[in-house]
Amino acid sequence: MTLRACGLPCARHLNGGWLASPQLSLDAIAQQWASGLLQSHLFIIMGLHVQDIASAIAAASYWKLAGAVLGLLVIYQALSTTYNVFFHPLRHYPGPFLQGASKIPWFLHQTGGTLAFHTQGLHEKYGPVVRIAPHHLSFTDPQAFKDIYGHRIGAASDMPELPKATMFYHVSRRIPHNIISSTIEDHRGLRRSLAHGFSDKAMREQEPIIGRYVDLLMLRLHGLCGAAAEGTAAVVDLKNYYNWTTFDAIGDLVFGESFGCLEANKQHPWVDAILSAVHQGAFLIGLIYLGFGELVELSRLAAKPGRADLFEGVLRKRDELGLTFAHLAGNASLLVVAGSETTATLLSGATYLLVSNRHVLDKVTKEVRETFASAVDINLSSVGGLSYMLAVLNESFRCYPPVTSNLVRRVPLGGQTIAGNYVPVGTLVEVQQWSANHSTDNWADPWTFRPERFLDSEEEAAAKGNKFEALQPFSVGPRNCIGRK
Repeated sequence: MTLRACGLPCARHLNGGWLASPQLSLDAIAQQWASGLLQSHLFIIMGLHVQDIASAIAAASYWKLAGAVLGLLVIYQALSTTYNVFFHPLRHYPGPFLQGASKIPWFLHQTGGTLAFHTQGLHEKYGPVVRIAPHHLSFTDPQAFKDIYGHRIGAASDMPELPKATMFYHVSRRIPHNIISSTIEDHRGLRRSLAHGFSDKAMREQEPIIGRYVDLLMLRLHGLCGAAAEGTAAVVDLKNYYNWTTFDAIGDLVFGESFGCLEANKQHPWVDAILSAVHQGAFLIGLIYLGFGELVELSRLAAKPGRADLFEGVLRKRDELGLTFAHLAGNASLLVVAGSETTATLLSGATYLLVSNRHVLDKVTKEVRETFASAVDINLSSVGGLSYMLAVLNESFRCYPPVTSNLVRRVPLGGQTIAGNYVPVGTLVEVQQWSANHSTDNWADPWTFRPERFLDSEEEAAAKGNKFEALQPFSVGPRNCIGRK
């Protein structure tokens, strides 16, 4: 503020005679001070308003508060880092310094979609067990699958089942538990009720439903290829068609009504939303459950009883299990996502690997055409005899697993021995499939697409450096994928 600006209010008050008034007594001055009027005038004489002073004080308080909070955060981080590096029970496990010191590197890789690939690089450098966060261990040893996820029978019968780490499976309290996020006790009842829909008998009954959408997929692809041959089209996005087929088929099996993607030849809005949610990570997983209430109520719950599908067993036992409408909707939506997006991902990966390895494509094509005289002969039972095609699918699972990481468990009281390593209570543990599938400890030439490795016996494979037990795309134990068949 310039000298002239400061003098302006002073001159105006002097000109008004307020300060020079000889009649103003000390009592009057005291009274004006008490009322705040005098302070106001004094601040104005100084070129300042009371509001300006209040704002300045508030701003100063805000910055002091922000500084104090920042200071506390720095102190907390410093103390936390010191503890994690020098005193934490996991301090002796190998891993990069920053990931052992702070959760921030793990968070950045998780939200950036690079966690699985980054962790695989860490295993390559540090070995079969790596500390990927202060309280988090990753394993690649096949024995870790059994120790973390396996059944508690035989020699392991005295070991408690490791509970799921809630933060990875149940991100919102508003969302009811489903078969994935449920407790160990509740899971048993839910799984029993769903098991009927995944039995061999049920699969045979469901085959016409599945076949209908496979036939429609073939019809669409033949049309596109015919147009391409005539020069009217050039690109076929198989990823979209795989997604449409699997979502339509699973939607029909769960809700009794297709999403209509293949019929309309375009993506259903809900399919769009769920694919976006999957790609954006765990903090958007709540979108999976949005928009399903009305769809379930109007279609599946009103469907004919006894229909051969994946959800019929749950509907029959909803009262016995005490399932609310929200529980039904949550489990139904989960079945759709788990059964469709993962299948489409595998098919996309397998297609890429086949067209990138022409000799493998030629070999599997020859097997199919020599086995079947026509498409009518191809069914769920007969494809089980295609040994090379099944080897291609196993190798595709290994090279391009639909689920790469985050099947996380928490070590209970008493600690746990995992792959020969004692792990203390509270530790988060997992086997990341991308890391296990590309470990040189588990596979010969892990980055080479070689289906022939799965034609060997287990003994032959082990002699060549391939450990079949390291490939667990459906996980293992009591909470493995119910759709494994």
